Amino acid sequence: MNAKKVSQAQLGMVSPIKALTAAILLSTTASTVSADILIGETDKTQLSMYGILDIGVLAQDNVSTNGSERVDIATSGLRQTVFGFKGNRELDNDMNAFFNLEAHFDLDTGRTHGTGDAPLATGDSSGDILFRRQANLGLTGDWGTVIAGRQYGPALLAHLATEPRIFKEQFSNLYAWAYSQYFSTQNNANDGGRNDNNDVGIFFNNSVQYRNNINGLDFGVLYSFGGQEGSQKDGDVIAIGAAYTTGPLSLSGSFQNMHDQQTGEDVVTSWATGAAYNLGDLTFKINYMNTENNDQNGNEILDLDALGMGVDWKWAAKHTATVAYYINEDNAPVTSAETKSLVLSNEYTMGESTILYAQMAYVDSDAGMSTISQYATSIVATPAPVGEKTTLLNIGVNFAF
Repeated sequence: MNAKKVSQAQLGMVSPIKALTAAILLSTTASTVSADILIGETDKTQLSMYGILDIGVLAQDNVSTNGSERVDIATSGLRQTVFGFKGNRELDNDMNAFFNLEAHFDLDTGRTHGTGDAPLATGDSSGDILFRRQANLGLTGDWGTVIAGRQYGPALLAHLATEPRIFKEQFSNLYAWAYSQYFSTQNNANDGGRNDNNDVGIFFNNSVQYRNNINGLDFGVLYSFGGQEGSQKDGDVIAIGAAYTTGPLSLSGSFQNMHDQQTGEDVVTSWATGAAYNLGDLTFKINYMNTENNDQNGNEILDLDALGMGVDWKWAAKHTATVAYYINEDNAPVTSAETKSLVLSNEYTMGESTILYAQMAYVDSDAGMSTISQYATSIVATPAPVGEKTTLLNIGVNFAF
């Protein structure tokens, strides 16, 4: 994958999976890919910046079990609000060097967005990480791409074309993915496993990744070094993701495994598969994920089955509607529970890289859920109350540059 600036026209010339993956890795993604703002350029070097600003109004009828309602300004309804810098330099032997620096913040408050990283040794929050999403350097050529530093893992990227809502920031299985792999970073030595390299199963510290695209097969392999004295296994992560497109059919698969940094036991094991099929203005999608969480001694505390099904309908030149249904269940012996969610949405392209969106979710969550189950089965950032039927409505604007 070339790290030079990617325009909409260029993305249209490659497969949908490769285009989406390239857009995220190069940090030019919103619902519509936009050109970067060029900061400086020489004969062989380009420096640019980019961003996504996303804000709207979110209404929820059941915020808690007592049935109270809430209307609030909400950031990042469609895509995360970010800003970033990247650079590309032509080298000898038809290679390029590139870097990515990407920060995540909340537009409603202006604060840096919190992370899923393990708390610091002092007990302070890890939410002050500036480049939460990317801080890496890489080389690319005909042989593929190597990226080193903090970066997106290849597993989630593999499913962008098959997840019913392309892992939208709200009302998708992005949160089932993230929360089911989040607790391994938050539990201390007394009550669970720890892996300091994992940020919600999406971003990884201390990592090296190889990516390539061969005859329609786009894949990546990432290894995150544990960095613990005495054992390379303690605290390490391996993540693999692959997506294949042939004609109207797209297929995806992934695997992730994380080890406790004190005992070397498996704390997170996740795999997923998906498919999408395009029929003109309709695209049908299905995606399944299983994630197991263990404590530091190997005892199971979460066994998540997450199934998403949906269809996109481009019903007008500037309008795309989506219907998606999610069935997420924790099958762990102690915490067995299920959340079912129906999502309806429409996106209107108002102009270049500017989208007006409306999306609604109806969530039915089982009573008696544990905290881990409630979060791991959720499709929203703040899980709906257990034992309730909750409706959420979000209207907003997404502006990318």
